[in-house]
Amino acid sequence: MNESGYPVIFEKSANGYGAYVPDLPGCIATGRTLAIIRRRITEAISIHLRSMRKDGDPIPAPSHVEILEVA
Repeated sequence: MNESGYPVIFEKSANGYGAYVPDLPGCIATGRTLAIIRRRITEAISIHLRSMRKDGDPIPAPSHVEILEVA
């Protein structure tokens, strides 16, 4: 299992950015800049996975993501 490859969705808001990991419900982060949010969501994924292991929960495999360009 490749736990380092979880897709992350970044969204712009009025105050900065939000990010979440669809494969890990509840794994979210916010920040004023993309640099901050990237660091925070990386930390959030690590903490989320550590907590799941500690609780004995199964670790989901990362989803395959494809970006489609629409004309």
